[in-house]
Amino acid sequence: MDEFWLRPRLGTATRDGRAPQHYLLALRHAVQALDADPRWQQWWHASGFQGCELGIVTEGRLDHLRPSADLHRVDDRLRANFTCALPPAGTGPDDLARWAAVEVRTMFEVIREAMALAGLPPTPASSPLPDDADEVQVTAKSLPSIPRELETQGYLTLTQVRDFFG
Repeated sequence: MDEFWLRPRLGTATRDGRAPQHYLLALRHAVQALDADPRWQQWWHASGFQGCELGIVTEGRLDHLRPSADLHRVDDRLRANFTCALPPAGTGPDDLARWAAVEVRTMFEVIREAMALAGLPPTPASSPLPDDADEVQVTAKSLPSIPRELETQGYLTLTQVRDFFG
């Protein structure tokens, strides 16, 4: 088995080109906690997939009913891309960690339902974000101009989510 069964791919869809680094760090931290947890490793092993590439795109001001997911097989791995809302401005580090853990668990609930897997294991206890964390590698894409008739859409389409990471 691979050293890691879960690999995060983080992205942000912005109009100003800025990535929400603190929240993306919290999301990466939540994914790493699941990857390291033996109960989650055992649960994933039962899926029949070698690993999971979890793409998470934060949408800034864009929002819609979540989680919106694009799930598909790539060789022996599941590629799961999701959209993710940003937490409210001013959310503290401990709350960011909890918010991110809930978002990631919700994504895995969608994966579990889509693949008819057994119930999810308990989420590992939330640990504080490391103070000396390095910057998160992020795919940032500016959103294209939206035609006026789609302006009320206010969210990324599933095709845009699927194509986000190339």
